[in-house]
Amino acid sequence: MGYNVPMPTFRVDTPLCSYPVVVERGAIAQTASHIPAKTGKVFVVSNQDVLQQQGPALGRGLGETAHELIYLPPGESKKRLGPVEHAAEEMIRRGGDRSSLVVAFGGGIVNDMGGFLAAIFMRGIPVIQIPTTLLAQVDAAIGGKTGVNLQCGKNLIGSFHQPLAVLIDPALLETLPEREYRAGLYEILKAGVIREPSLFRYLAEHSREVLAREPAAVDRIIADAVRMKAEVVSGDEREADVRRILNFGHTFGHALEAETGYTQFLHGEAVAWGMRAAVYLGELAGYLSAEDSVEILELIESYGPIPPLTGVSADNLLGRLVHDKKTVQGRVHFVLPIRIGEVTVVSGIDEKLVREAIRSALN
Repeated sequence: MGYNVPMPTFRVDTPLCSYPVVVERGAIAQTASHIPAKTGKVFVVSNQDVLQQQGPALGRGLGETAHELIYLPPGESKKRLGPVEHAAEEMIRRGGDRSSLVVAFGGGIVNDMGGFLAAIFMRGIPVIQIPTTLLAQVDAAIGGKTGVNLQCGKNLIGSFHQPLAVLIDPALLETLPEREYRAGLYEILKAGVIREPSLFRYLAEHSREVLAREPAAVDRIIADAVRMKAEVVSGDEREADVRRILNFGHTFGHALEAETGYTQFLHGEAVAWGMRAAVYLGELAGYLSAEDSVEILELIESYGPIPPLTGVSADNLLGRLVHDKKTVQGRVHFVLPIRIGEVTVVSGIDEKLVREAIRSALN
């Protein structure tokens, strides 16, 4: 269903379940209607900043549905097992059981951690994802990937746990800080590079409207990115094949996040840098033309800036690549662009080329 339909709802269809992804201004008002009738305790998992900004809107959406608040700490550096265990203990203290339900309400960290909490609590309870950042709306909330970080790498402990529903309300983005908004735009730009050339062109030709957060432009790019991800996840739930293309920019980006202690870059900014490195590697390895390389790099730059990369070591980043969860039997798999709108997954690339691509991206 296209973005120009008044109430665009996409479906993710996997072998075990099917669920709606609603993209609509005011979608948060529908929250209660997605909670099954025989649900026990409802736990809203979020953090204080999100609840301060958007809590009243969620409260109206839940209506008369009784619920408990479970707080997670903010920040990528706190996306660890400890807070999830603490949240599970709190749910038990408040009467949580196998009939309970989690509403993961926040940005990508909350979506990942809240989904993981639901996946492992009592061996699995339902979750509804309500993402409140642009990045989470087009990425973390869709597809059932949940998890937390280890010190040595990102999302290395996790589970696939598909939600009951995903409610994407673009109106929630009106209070989003500028840096957070731009970080989400990089993930949408990724969708354009890997599979949606018309979205890439729209971002290139309508950057003023996109950066000004004009509603028609925002709704258009979110719906295009969401439709693409719903299609990819439906075809490959557990990343055995085509879903791997969604990792464009992430292999390098995760290395950058780990190297800088998850404190210097927002996830979308790290992915933006990772896309730069992947573009350089694609050109060096002979997969991507110089013309397309320049066009992609210029579009990434136009939605910047990426924070300074001073002091980041190319050799250290290279060493961290082997700890990425997409590395199999020591072979790092890279998602490289072939042309705008198409990528390929490649392993066994000469380490010298990878190091050169990293250095080019750092510069």
